[in-house]
Amino acid sequence: MAELDTSGGGKHKGGKVRTKKKNTRVDLTAMVDLAFLLITFFILTTTLNKPKAMELVMPDKSDTTKQLPVPESRTMTLLLGSNHKLEWFVGEPGKTKPAVIGYSDLRKTLVEQDKLIRNSHAAGQGMIVIVSPSDKSVYSDVVTVMDELNITNIDQRAIVKILPVDIDLLKRDNLY
Repeated sequence: MAELDTSGGGKHKGGKVRTKKKNTRVDLTAMVDLAFLLITFFILTTTLNKPKAMELVMPDKSDTTKQLPVPESRTMTLLLGSNHKLEWFVGEPGKTKPAVIGYSDLRKTLVEQDKLIRNSHAAGQGMIVIVSPSDKSVYSDVVTVMDELNITNIDQRAIVKILPVDIDLLKRDNLY
């Protein structure tokens, strides 16, 4: 609300007629109320960031009788090492030569190997990826691998403890 003050001026000594001074005063109480109402409205109606989590289905540890044998030719093992590098091989360690790559080349490698495995099996079954993080790898590397597996639509995967044989491979290639 605005208020106009018309007092002032008045009679002064000397008898001169002067114009009255008009003082204006703006009452901002309603504006402040409106601002707080708008702030409250936007705070209450804003959706907060929901935590993003990847669904991970873990098998029952007590039920070990239902494990099926998996052909080695369909299995790709990813050994996560230090310095954001990983080592991968298909089949058993020692039978095939492992390759060291960075995470920028992982998607291309996964697509190529999945295509090779699907073409070599009669039923067109895809590959099974075993992820073995080492003590020297970081959490973001595991998340990156899982994201790449989601992007390439490789659904059969497992995160397992790293074996001493795998640690020896990483040490040999200076990734541990």
